[in-house]
Amino acid sequence: MTNYLDGLNQAQRDAVESTEGPVLVLAGAGTGKTRVLTTRFAHILLSHRAYPNQILTVTFTNKAAREMRERVGKILGQPAEGLWLGTFHALGARMLRRFADRVGLQSNFSILDSDDQMRLLKQVMEAARIDVKRWPANALMAQIQKWKDKGFMPGEIPMADSTDFANGKAEALYRDYQDRLKALNAADFGDLLLLTVNLLKKDPEVLATYQKMFKYILVDEYQDTNLVQYYWLRLLAQSHKNICCVGDDDQSIYSWRGAEIENILKFERDFPGAKIVRLEANYRSTAPILAAASHLIAHNTGRLGKTLHAGRTDATGDNVEVVALWDSEEEARMIGGRVDTYRRAGQSLAEMAILVRAGFQTRAFEERMILLGIPYRIIGGLRFYERAEIRDAVAYLRVLAQPADDLAFERIVNLPKRGIGDTSLRAMHGKSRAAQVSLYAATALLVQEGGFKGKLRETVRALLQNFDHWRAMLEREGHVVTLETMLDESGYIAMWKADKSPDAPGRLENLKELIRALADFESLQAFLEHVSLVMENEENSDDAKLSMMTLHGAKGLEFDTVFLPGWEEGVFPNQRALDEGGNKSLEEERRLAYVGITRARHRAVITHAARRRTYAGWQDSIPSRFIEELPEEFITHTGSAAASQQPRWGAPVSFPVQARAPAKPVASSKIPPGTRVFHQKFGYGTVLAAEGDRLDIDFETSGEKRVLSNFVERHDA
Repeated sequence: MTNYLDGLNQAQRDAVESTEGPVLVLAGAGTGKTRVLTTRFAHILLSHRAYPNQILTVTFTNKAAREMRERVGKILGQPAEGLWLGTFHALGARMLRRFADRVGLQSNFSILDSDDQMRLLKQVMEAARIDVKRWPANALMAQIQKWKDKGFMPGEIPMADSTDFANGKAEALYRDYQDRLKALNAADFGDLLLLTVNLLKKDPEVLATYQKMFKYILVDEYQDTNLVQYYWLRLLAQSHKNICCVGDDDQSIYSWRGAEIENILKFERDFPGAKIVRLEANYRSTAPILAAASHLIAHNTGRLGKTLHAGRTDATGDNVEVVALWDSEEEARMIGGRVDTYRRAGQSLAEMAILVRAGFQTRAFEERMILLGIPYRIIGGLRFYERAEIRDAVAYLRVLAQPADDLAFERIVNLPKRGIGDTSLRAMHGKSRAAQVSLYAATALLVQEGGFKGKLRETVRALLQNFDHWRAMLEREGHVVTLETMLDESGYIAMWKADKSPDAPGRLENLKELIRALADFESLQAFLEHVSLVMENEENSDDAKLSMMTLHGAKGLEFDTVFLPGWEEGVFPNQRALDEGGNKSLEEERRLAYVGITRARHRAVITHAARRRTYAGWQDSIPSRFIEELPEEFITHTGSAAASQQPRWGAPVSFPVQARAPAKPVASSKIPPGTRVFHQKFGYGTVLAAEGDRLDIDFETSGEKRVLSNFVERHDA
């Protein structure tokens, strides 16, 4: 059988047939890497170089493993059985169970899920008398997982990777945690590779067993490997060196979860004489899209280098469009309008996507699609108002508006933790039933009657007093100021600031976006009604839907039309990433941009706004440096005339005052009574009085309101 090689281009065929020795296949976006990997697997079998159980094939997801198994079976003409094909962790667990006794475990050891891991770690910390409020367990767990991702057993952590967590006790706690796992005959997710690597390094017999077993090693998505995965592969490949790694250094975008781009960049140093095969014929996108992406990524220095070109004969198409807009609200309107137009012209919503840099950016687009009646789905995450931190904040607002809302009160009464456990909740529910009052009122009665003791009584009393204080503030200063104050004074913001998990900064950004969203509503009640309507807007799952997701979540997907909003300095590239990682992070941000552009088959639309609405008001923006790095001959600039004349990256910012682009907000001390102003929700009005950063304004269509000065712009005659 040789027909399985039909249809491969020369580079793909070279990657398939170069079976002996180390091979690195640099597979650009849309160049057929999965086909190459599965065909190579089948080729080794059909050319009788190995039996199925002698090929170790590693993927990053179970979905990719299933797909490869199905494709191989199709080529072979029979189900592919007895394969060592799966994710790193699944294969690591399989090895570990065979030799569990050599690492102090039994073969039937348990693999703990994240909840069980956290409970065990808290027990270890409590036994060591660590204050878990000051030193959160999830922060220590994140540190332990980092050590495991780098292959460090307890006692092996170098000075450069040490931490002052818990006054320098983190490494001792790591050792105690590992001892407890062993005593329970259990392993956590990170152990599945860490213990296996440690076993392979220290037990020559086990290493020789697996080196002899696996004649060939195939690895998918090699650019996403972390250090312990890298060590595992190197140990297994040391003998025969028949290792083929497929990956794309230009799509390495997961450093935040441990991926090391250096693993792919130093492949030739690790395996001298390695063959490098570049897959550069892209069968997904049009020539202008590929030219734009290739020109952009060429600005990175940390790459092995390749240039994508169109592999299709029908790959001509429109240039990448860069749209300049006045502000972020016009951006949402424009993209919503384009989606509606393309849908009416016959394009399926399932073939369109909005790809954002950060999750909080989806809110404006979600609400626009709801307004237009366009069904959408969030891929790789939740819709904005479904996210836990947003539900929590909205629950605080619901209790503020309606103290009898038992579900909302129960959600937040111990969030952040106030020492209100199951026993206290049962007492509150019992009092509620007995007195036939709301949970909130029952809690107040328990405080008055001494139903809570000691410190807990004062804590609960303080919470109820805070709600009284916040309700008075709501009447006096409005819902925007009140929510911001409430999240701060309740300790909810501090809780997420203390959280060291990778998603904590994103949760804080989402909360800022929620505060910003409140300014669009006349009252708290209007906002809560809006949220209820949004949450009820559940479309039939069988209908075609517009996709929204972050750029990180888009890798591996493709769409006919891709919208890439928010290409401004600070948003993309992300300022926090640049502050933390410098030029290394800048190159990863550029790889994200490359991934975004190459998701598009026929149409890529990049947008940037002259001003972006933040939770604190309007903020002037300048276009992302990535726009400047795109090749002009493959770019078409459109959009608002004045907005398109924004300064390039690196130039001083100075936006002229236009009728459609009001001046930047100023402090209320500079807005005297009698000044004509504009508010995005309430329209035009006249300032009646100013106090601090709060203004009393008589709006022409909405009547008298008190608003923050950040949310109005002067419109002097």
